[in-house]
Amino acid sequence: MPAGILLAVKRWNRLWKGVMMLTAVWGLQACQPTNETAASTPSGQPSAVPSAETPSPPNAPIPVYRYRIVNTFPHDKNAFTQGLEYHNGYLYESTGLKGESSLRKVELRTGRVLRIHRLAPEYFGEGITILGDRIYQLTWQNGICFVYDLNTFRQITQFRYYGEGWGLTNDGKHLIMSDGSDTITFRDPETFAEVRKIRVRANGKPVEMLNELEYIEGEIWANIWYSDMIARIDPQTGFVKAWIDMEGLPVPDRTSEDVLNGIAYDRQNKRIFVTGKRWSKLFEIELVPPETSSRKEQP
Repeated sequence: MPAGILLAVKRWNRLWKGVMMLTAVWGLQACQPTNETAASTPSGQPSAVPSAETPSPPNAPIPVYRYRIVNTFPHDKNAFTQGLEYHNGYLYESTGLKGESSLRKVELRTGRVLRIHRLAPEYFGEGITILGDRIYQLTWQNGICFVYDLNTFRQITQFRYYGEGWGLTNDGKHLIMSDGSDTITFRDPETFAEVRKIRVRANGKPVEMLNELEYIEGEIWANIWYSDMIARIDPQTGFVKAWIDMEGLPVPDRTSEDVLNGIAYDRQNKRIFVTGKRWSKLFEIELVPPETSSRKEQP
């Protein structure tokens, strides 16, 4: 089936749910102070990952963070990014589309692909994560998780699962998986068996379209498909602790299909990287907390 048809099926299958979810997100944003220049010229000295406490009571306004760009790196414009990881100085990336799906090791500074494993044409690659000396890669509707040797990309084994595969990360103990719904599943890395699930909620309402995932400083960060929003999720309760509004990233020639999808974290140096499907750029960012991004310049 042509790639365009596959994308259309994936998009319209859940579009009405996405509209409902984004309406809720925009409503939350309306409660927050705004600052159009926060992305490029913030006040103060934001840290890379400011802490976010879960709002209490549950219906309290959820903080909306902005960002500033620290560095910009080249990214393969043809990479339909589905998963992104940073490990020992290199990026690891999963790309999608049938006939184009791959697993890659990428040089951060240049965007050069150092190693690539191409999936068979029937597979649509999705999220990846690195745990120990293994890389785990989901597939969209094939129900298969491939497991590779980190250093050689040689396939070690594979696991079967029911339903769709979207995003994948880990907390050092469990694999953490999204499937496009409001559910995140924790799995055993040795068997891929389900350990537990959480339902993601913002002010008591389900947050669906959870896509690419990253585990950052005790939180699950999730791209929301077809939006420029990232949810920061409490892994115990599923509550959204904060939103990150990534609108305004300077990506040339971006189409409606070229959505934000790719979060990677350098744990040693506390660096955050983001990119998207067919983006020619990858960005290192720092977060700007709401109280900083809303601060006005004094005369």
